Parts: sequence; structure tokens; C-alpha cells
Amino acid sequence: MHLGFETATWPRRMLALAVDWIACLLVTGIFMPVYGANASQASGFVVLGVFVLESAVMCATAGGSFGQLVTRLRVVRADGGGRPLALLPAIGRQLLVALVIPPLVFKPDGRGLHDLAVGSAVVELGTFRSISGR
Repeated sequence: MHLGFETATWPRRMLALAVDWIACLLVTGIFMPVYGANASQASGFVVLGVFVLESAVMCATAGGSFGQLVTRLRVVRADGGGRPLALLPAIGRQLLVALVIPPLVFKPDGRGLHDLAVGSAVVELGTFRSISGR
């Protein structure tokens, strides 16, 4: 499938991921230690679970995770409609992101295996608005 729009740049996606991860560390840290001698071995998995839940729910309701919204990125359906993903595809997408490898294997159009699996694309907000508005 040829996309009728450009996908977001990798540096911006990495920045969004870093913002998400830091936010999830801070939220998890309120309830349990995530680093240091008092942190349990499971704390990393708890942070990962918070990340998957946060990013999937926000992706389905707001069109992107907290980090994506802050960096002006959105996850849209690849059919070009500009609509956010439904909840189940958003959860599937984020579970694949959590596996790390799917985002690292991608097509020339910038969509990784996680996007291909659920029919999504990550776009920059200003660029996508101008394209979808025609």
C-alpha cells in the first residue's frame, strides 16, 4: 500500500518514546521504587506495563501517547483518513513496540512491523493536517 502522506522522522519518534518512558518512570516511581537498592526485580516490567497501557489508551482516545502528543506526533490509520486507532489495534501495536524488534524492522515509508500489523502510521501533526485537508 502506498501512503498518500509522509511519516514522522525517526529523531522525533525517539524523542516521543523518551518522553513517554520518563513519564512512565515518574508515575511508577510514585507507587514503588524503580531504581536503587529498594527496587524490586519486577519494577522494570511494571514500568513497561504502564507504558503499554498509557500509550495504547491514549493512542486510541487522543490519537497518540503522551510523548507523541507533546512532540506533535499522531498515530493514524494508514488508509489516510486521519482517524485514531481503535483500542484493540492500539493495544496490539503497543505490545509489539514493547517487544523492541518490530519497530526496528521497517519499510522505506517509515512504518515498522508494529504499524504494518495494525494498519497504522506515525505522522507529524502539521504535515498530516495539510495533506489530509485537501
